[in-house]
Amino acid sequence: MRSLGRWRLRPWHLFPTPTGAPFTFAYAAVLAVTSLIAAYADPALVHALHQGSSTDVAHLVRAPVLVLLASALWVAGGILAPYTLCFLFVLTALERRIGGPRTAVVFLLGHVLATLATEGPVGFAVLAGHLPDSSLHRLDYGISFGVAASLGALTGLLRPWLRWPVLVLFGGMLIQDLLNLTDPLTNWGHLIALAIGLGMWPVVRRWYREQG
Repeated sequence: MRSLGRWRLRPWHLFPTPTGAPFTFAYAAVLAVTSLIAAYADPALVHALHQGSSTDVAHLVRAPVLVLLASALWVAGGILAPYTLCFLFVLTALERRIGGPRTAVVFLLGHVLATLATEGPVGFAVLAGHLPDSSLHRLDYGISFGVAASLGALTGLLRPWLRWPVLVLFGGMLIQDLLNLTDPLTNWGHLIALAIGLGMWPVVRRWYREQG
């Protein structure tokens, strides 16, 4: 009962603050700016920025570090996309438990590894002649892989009564998206990123103990 009272008195802990979750707060501010640019700037400019930030095979071959970082500065679907709210809750909760730098590591690992795991096979398929050259060029940007990995890692720090429902709901949603075949590459990337986060349970639990 006492823990419930504490939660009611401090609901702002669900959201990032400059002192409580500085990494998430600063990152959210950057995403707010880029989302405003995407919403109100000239469409041709926005398309050029998105294209230049895309982690398709062509860009990954030419400038891998640049596009892997730049692609994480945009929210696919805009600031009101579901992953935006998930980003705020998940990264805030994770940062309050393991700290900002380590949260950034989890996010980047999911973002980078899931991107390479999905785009790499496309490149090899084109080389083998199984896909056309046009497959090397597509718009691929956003924060969702990093968020999925962060959620997977966070569940390792939650109590079982909350951990398993969260995993079942989120994992079920990702599987349903994959079965719908709306964007198979991205859908596989979400599942891979979640698996990366789950695989980090031993690491984040150790970080949590060190943080405490």
